[in-house]
Amino acid sequence: MERVYNFSAGPSMLPLEVLEQAQKEFVNYKNTGMSVMEMSHRSKDFEDIIFKAEDDLRDLMAIPDNYSVLFLQGGGSTQFAMIPLNLMNKNHKADYVKTGQWSKKAIAEAKRYGNVNVVASSEDKTFTYIPKLDPAKFDKDADYFYMTLNNTIYGTHIPDNMIPDTGNVPRVGDMSSNILAERYDVSKFGLIFAGAQKNLGPAGVTIAIVRKDLMGNAMDFTPTMLRYDTHAEKRSLYNTPPTYSIYFAGLVFQWVKKMGGIDAMQKINEEKAAIVYKFLDESDFFKGTVVPENRSLMNAPFVLPTEELNAKFIAEAKAKGFVNLKGHRTVGGMRASMYNAMPIEGVKKLVEFMKKFETENK
Repeated sequence: MERVYNFSAGPSMLPLEVLEQAQKEFVNYKNTGMSVMEMSHRSKDFEDIIFKAEDDLRDLMAIPDNYSVLFLQGGGSTQFAMIPLNLMNKNHKADYVKTGQWSKKAIAEAKRYGNVNVVASSEDKTFTYIPKLDPAKFDKDADYFYMTLNNTIYGTHIPDNMIPDTGNVPRVGDMSSNILAERYDVSKFGLIFAGAQKNLGPAGVTIAIVRKDLMGNAMDFTPTMLRYDTHAEKRSLYNTPPTYSIYFAGLVFQWVKKMGGIDAMQKINEEKAAIVYKFLDESDFFKGTVVPENRSLMNAPFVLPTEELNAKFIAEAKAKGFVNLKGHRTVGGMRASMYNAMPIEGVKKLVEFMKKFETENK
C-alpha cells in the first residue's frame, strides 16, 4: 500500500525523508554496530545525539543562553503538574487562559497546588475563538501566566503578536501542537513546553525550555523526577531518557533547518492553511467552526450539514487515502491537522476531494 496523507492530530505524519533516514540507521547507527534503541544513554555516541539535538533546537528557536532545554518524559500532561510544582512557589497562585480541553486539564491540575485565576475563557462558545485578554484582570502577584498557544482540538491559536504583556509575571506557553511551525520570541516566556508527537517526532519525549532563574524553588514535596533543576543539572541525563524519541526529534530538527528554518516553515504552513480556509469560506456546504481571526495554522476543524454527511465524507476520504480526518467528539465533524510534515500537495488534493464531494452530495 502507498503512504496515505495522514491528517491525524497526533501522533501525526512525519517527514518521509526523516523516516527513511531513521530506517537506514535503525539496525546499525553510524557504524556503531547497534541501534540507537540499544545504545547506553551514558555513551559518547548518545551524548553526541542529544547535545546536537539541543544545539539545533537552540539555533532554530533562537533560545537565549539563560534558558535550559530539557528532554523529559510523561507527555505534555505531566507538565500540567510540573509547572505549578516548580513555579507556583512564592504566592501560590497563577493566572490561566481557558481556551480548550488541554487548558481545562491544566487548570484542574494546578488547582491541586494553589489558587488559579481564570483571566479569560472561550468555553461559552465551545472554544471557537480566543477570548480578549484584559490586563485589568491579571494578578500582579501571580507566580506565572499560562496559555495554550495552539488548541489542537478546537483549531484556534495565539500567535506571537497576541502574547499579552504580563509585567514581571513569567509567561508559560503550551506549544505542543505548533512548536517549530510558527515563530515565537522565546524571551517572552519563562517556560515553554511541547509534546513531540505532533511536530517533532514519535511520542515519548517532551521538551521543556525553562528560564534558569525559575528553577530551584520547587515545592518541598515535589518528587525529584518532577523538578526541572534535577534534569537541568544533568543536561537531561539524570536517568535514562527516551533515547530513540530524542534521536528522531534531532533528525526532525535537522530537516527543519534544511527546509529553511521556522520562518520558512511558517510561510509554508500559512500557504497550506490558506488553501483550506479559502475553500471553507467560499463553500456553502462545508463550514469552518473557528472565527477567522483566531484560526490555527495547524488544525482546521469543519463540519457538513448532517452527521450522515460527516460520516460519509470521512469514509470516502479514507478510501481515497486521506486518513484520520474525524473531528474530536466535543466538536464533531472533521479536522485536518496540517503539521510541518504535511506537504502542500496533500492539502491541495484534500481540497480537490472536498470540492468533488460537495458537487456530488449537495
